[in-house]
Amino acid sequence: MDFPRLLACLDDDFARLRAAVAGADPSVRVPSCPDWSLGDLAKHVSEVYLHKAECIRLNAFPEEWPEGVFDPDPVISLDRTYAELTGHFAERPPSGPAATWHEPDQSVGFWIRRMAQETVIHRVDAELAAGGPVSPIPDDLALDGIDEVLKLFLGYGSTRWLDDFGTLLDAPDERPMTVATEGRAWSLAAVAGEGGRPGRVEVADVPTGSGGDAQVSGAAVPLLLWLWNRGDDGSVRVSGDGVLLKQFHALRTAATQ
Repeated sequence: MDFPRLLACLDDDFARLRAAVAGADPSVRVPSCPDWSLGDLAKHVSEVYLHKAECIRLNAFPEEWPEGVFDPDPVISLDRTYAELTGHFAERPPSGPAATWHEPDQSVGFWIRRMAQETVIHRVDAELAAGGPVSPIPDDLALDGIDEVLKLFLGYGSTRWLDDFGTLLDAPDERPMTVATEGRAWSLAAVAGEGGRPGRVEVADVPTGSGGDAQVSGAAVPLLLWLWNRGDDGSVRVSGDGVLLKQFHALRTAATQ
């Protein structure tokens, strides 16, 4: 997706998230994040927005929050932090420098994509909590989100956040499997480390129709939500070796916790 399109999606989803928070009791629980109230969700999103704004402003990870940004009213905090974030997006090109957790990409554009994807998932959370209908997710945003969660959170994440994966990559089943949706497919293989190096998950684009010892497939939107633990197993199609599918479930859960 190009950056103007990502920014347009970000604006749309923020408006829907804000409306859901403004129209509901902040104490209601979030079904997709049962440990959180709607107010907790709004606070989390506000903190994420401000943290990324500071990563851009400082070109470093912030040690302290600026004073006076957060407010007891969750809508006010959302408005303030979103304005701070998008102000930096408007002032800087996507190629501009920014501190990120993805070493190969230290750019503002990384955060444009990440915040568009962060916001659409939490917008769904907020709409579920508010009890209204869940607004559609555009197919192009869902496809981009699937690519992001597989390559960055699962593939790259398995090399960066080793503690999150526990012993899952100590002696993994290395057979390949495939995740597929409309016009896109990805091959995934958990690979054991050698010479004292930790294991990792290798993710690559493959032609649609590619095989593997197991497969997860479905329409882009339900597949994205399932990968982020927002959809039940009936929303996607699973086939192939049960041991490999169980390993993939454990790995994606570790990557998205």
